[in-house]
Amino acid sequence: MKLFKYLLVFNLAFALVVGRAAEVSAAAKAANNETESNIAQLISKLLERSHYSQREFNDEVSSKFLDRYIDALDQQHLHLFQSDLAEFEVYRTKLDDLTSKMGDTKPAHLIFARMMERVAQRISYVNELLKTEKFEFTGNDRYTPNRHELPRPKNLEEAHQLWRQHLRFEFLQEKLSPADTNKVRTAKLKSTDSIPKITTAKSTNTLTETEKIIQKIRKPYANLERALKDLSDDEVFEIYMTALAHVYDPHSDYMGHSQKENFDISMRLSLFGIGALLESDEGYCKIKELMVGPAMKSKKIKPGDRIVAVAQKDKDAMDVVGMRLNKVVEQIRGPKGTEVRLTIWPADAADSSERREVTLIRDVIKLEDQEAKAKVIELTDKKGASNRIGVIDLPSFYAEMGRPKSGAERKSTTVDVAKLLKKLNQEKIDGIILDLRRNGGGSLEEAINLTGLFITNGPVVQTKDPGGDISIDSDTDKTIAYKGPLIVLTSRFSASASEILAGALQDYERALIVGDNSTYGKGTVQSLQDLEPFMEQAKMSRSYDPGALKLTIRKFYRAGGSSTQLRGVIPDLKLPSVINYAEVGEASMEYPLPWDVVSSATFQRWNSVKPFLADLRKRSDRRLVSDKEYAYIREDIELFKKVLADKSVSMNEETRRKEKKETEERAEFRKKERKSRKKSDQKIFEVTLKNADQPGLQIYVPKTNELAAVEHPADDADAEEALEDKVPVVDAPLEESKSILLDYISLMARRNPTVSKAE
Repeated sequence: MKLFKYLLVFNLAFALVVGRAAEVSAAAKAANNETESNIAQLISKLLERSHYSQREFNDEVSSKFLDRYIDALDQQHLHLFQSDLAEFEVYRTKLDDLTSKMGDTKPAHLIFARMMERVAQRISYVNELLKTEKFEFTGNDRYTPNRHELPRPKNLEEAHQLWRQHLRFEFLQEKLSPADTNKVRTAKLKSTDSIPKITTAKSTNTLTETEKIIQKIRKPYANLERALKDLSDDEVFEIYMTALAHVYDPHSDYMGHSQKENFDISMRLSLFGIGALLESDEGYCKIKELMVGPAMKSKKIKPGDRIVAVAQKDKDAMDVVGMRLNKVVEQIRGPKGTEVRLTIWPADAADSSERREVTLIRDVIKLEDQEAKAKVIELTDKKGASNRIGVIDLPSFYAEMGRPKSGAERKSTTVDVAKLLKKLNQEKIDGIILDLRRNGGGSLEEAINLTGLFITNGPVVQTKDPGGDISIDSDTDKTIAYKGPLIVLTSRFSASASEILAGALQDYERALIVGDNSTYGKGTVQSLQDLEPFMEQAKMSRSYDPGALKLTIRKFYRAGGSSTQLRGVIPDLKLPSVINYAEVGEASMEYPLPWDVVSSATFQRWNSVKPFLADLRKRSDRRLVSDKEYAYIREDIELFKKVLADKSVSMNEETRRKEKKETEERAEFRKKERKSRKKSDQKIFEVTLKNADQPGLQIYVPKTNELAAVEHPADDADAEEALEDKVPVVDAPLEESKSILLDYISLMARRNPTVSKAE
C-alpha cells in the first residue's frame, strides 16, 4: 500500500513537472515565433527604406520573393512538383502583406515541409532503384544536368522518370571518373543512418566496381537528407528572409543568430586553411572568392569551381555534395601544415564528368602573402633590342588597421607598391604590367591612393547614395611614382576596388587595359547592420539574438561617370579566354542592380592610349593568330561553346568514353608540344619588399604550391607529374601582355606624347 501511495505521489509529481515543462516549452516556442515575426517585419522595413534601390515591398517583389525562395530550396527543379507550385500560388501577391504588415512567416515552413516530403520520396525511390536497376548505357538518350531553366515534373509519375534519369546520369559520371576518384570512405555509417547499405558481407576492397559506385552515389543523398533534417526552424527562416533580400540585389543577405556566429567564424577560419571564401550553390560548395593562400598559389582553383569531395591526408575522399556549407568548411579547414585534398568540378569544364584533384597544404594567411610583389624581366624584341619590364602582382588592396608601432610606417598597398616602383625605376625598366587578375578588391582608400601613384591628381571614384547624392573621392597628392608605359592586366575575377583602379586609369587614358572581356562587375557597397539595436529602439520583443542584415547602400561610378556595376571594366585589348563564356561575374547573378551613368567629373586626361591603340590591336591580333597557346585556347573555347549550346550530355557509355579519350589525347598532345618548345631566354629577377632596398637583383625562383607538394608525400599527382616531366606552365595572358608592352614601349618612344588638358 505504501509503495502504491509512493508511486501515485511520484506519478503526480512527474506529471506536474512534465506539464510545467510543456508549458515552458510552449511559451518558449511562442516567444521564438514572436521574435521571428518581429524580425521579418523589421527586415522588410529596412529593405524598403535603407536599400540603395529604395524599392517598395509590393506585389511585384512578393512574386519574385516566392520564386526566389522556392528556387533557393530546389534550384535544379528536381524535387517540387508543378502541382506543389500551383498550391503555393496563393502566396504570389500576398507575401508582402503577410511579411511586412503581419509578420506571418508560415509560408516559409509550409513550403519547406513540402520540400522535405519530396526529398524523402526521391531518396526512397533512388534506394529502390539502386537495388534493382541494371545501369546499362547503350542507347541514344541524352540528359540535361543543369535543370534550372527546365520545367519541374508535373506529378510523382513524372518525378520518378526524372529521378531515375538523374540517377543514371550520376552513375555514368562515376563510372567515367578516374579510378582514384572512385575510392570510398571506409568509415562505417552509424546505426542511426537512414540510408541502407549495399552489403555487409564484403570489405571495401572486395566490392565490385558497380557496388563501389553505388556506395559512392548513396553518400550525397545521405548528405542532402541530413542537411535538410538538421535545419532548424530558425535556419529555414534565415533562408526565407535571405531570399527576400536577394530580390533587392545578390549582395544583400540576412544572417540569422545561428549563421551570424557560424558563418563569420567558419568563413574566417576557412581563410586560415586554404584561402577561399565559400558559398552554397545548387547543393554544391562553390568557390566564391580566392584570397592569397594555398588555393590561389596552386593556380588550379578559381572562383566558380565546385568542391565535390574532400579528403584528409592518407584518407579516402568524403563526398560533400548536398552537405551543409558549415560542415564542408569543417572538413576543409585544419591545423597549419596539414594536407587536404579537394576534388574539383571546374567552372569552365567542357566535359561534365571532368574532375580535378588538388592537394593543398593548409597554412595561416600571412601578411607577406597578401603583399604586392614584383619581377624584373629582361627580354628582347624582334629587332634584337634588349628591354627590361616590371611586373607587379597585386593580389588585394590591404591596409593596416589602427596606428602603427612607434616610428614604423603604416602598412598599406600604396606604400608597398611605391617602394617597388622606386626599385623598378632604379633598375631602368622600360614599362610596367600591373597584374590584377586575381584581385577581388579590398580597401577603397587604397585603390584611390594607388591610382595616385600613376597620375598627378584628380577624381578617382564617384559614389552615389540612395538619395541620389554623389560624392567624389580624389587623389590629392600631385607627385607621380611612375610616368612610363603602363598596362593593367585584368580578368573576370578582378572585382570591386580593382575595377575602380582599372576604370580610373582607363578614363584618364593613363594605362592600357588588357584582359578578359570584362572584369567582375561588382560596383556596389554593402553595410552589415546588427538588428538588435533597431529592435530595442522600436521596443520589439525578442527571445534570441536577431542577427544582422547585410545591405547594399551605395553604388560606385568611375571618374568618367560610367558605373562599374554589372558591366565591369571593358579592356582596351581583349584576350581570348574560356572564362569569357562561363557564368562568372555580376551579370550571371539573379536580380543585380543595373548599369547606369552619372555626370563625368572634371579631370586631365593623358593621351597615352588612343594614339597607339589601333596599331597595338593589329599587332596583337597577328600574334594571337599564330600563337600556339592561343590556338589551344580557341580550341577550348569552341568546345565550351558547344557545351553551352547543347546543355545535354550523351547517356551512351561508348560515346562518352570516346569523348573522354579525345580530351585526354588532346591534353597529352599539348603536354608533349609544350615540352618540345625552345626554352625562353628571358631572365627573371624577383623584387620583394624585403629586398627592394638592397643593391642589384636576385634571380627569381618560383615558389608554388606544387613545390610545397614535393616536400609533402602523397600529394597532388598532377603536380608531381608536372615537376617530374618539367612541362612548362604557360601563362598565356601574361606572355601576350609582355609582347603588347614591348610594342607599346616602341610606339611611345617614337611619338613621345604629352599630357592633354582636355576634359
